[in-house]
Amino acid sequence: MDSLTISQVAKRGGVNIQTIRYYERQGLLAPTSRTEAAYRIFSAESVRRIHFIKRAQELGFSLKEIKELLSLRIDAHTTQADIRKRTQAKIADVKHKILHLQAIHASLLRMAEDCSGCGSLKDCPILGCLDGKEFS
Repeated sequence: MDSLTISQVAKRGGVNIQTIRYYERQGLLAPTSRTEAAYRIFSAESVRRIHFIKRAQELGFSLKEIKELLSLRIDAHTTQADIRKRTQAKIADVKHKILHLQAIHASLLRMAEDCSGCGSLKDCPILGCLDGKEFS
């Protein structure tokens, strides 16, 4: 088993030391042991776990969801169906966010189209819209 220091884990995982410490505080990562001088010692599995966390974050999973996935991963009773269910929930969440962002995009486009870019600020339809005023 590899014995890695926190800086080695950070380097191999592509994160900084503060991230490692944060993951520890969040219960996502734990040192396997400590040296006599109380330095944290990590296994190579820790680097794999960091890659898992980073990839899951890239896909939109929150740290809470990632912690649940990591727990499910080591639970002998977990099935692929359990993991698939979590993924389908994340798909629904992402779809909802996309629809929300599309609505924001449409509103911003309308606001930009309503503004000629000329005139005084008191007559600015964008600022008026943000103030809750209707402009035509």
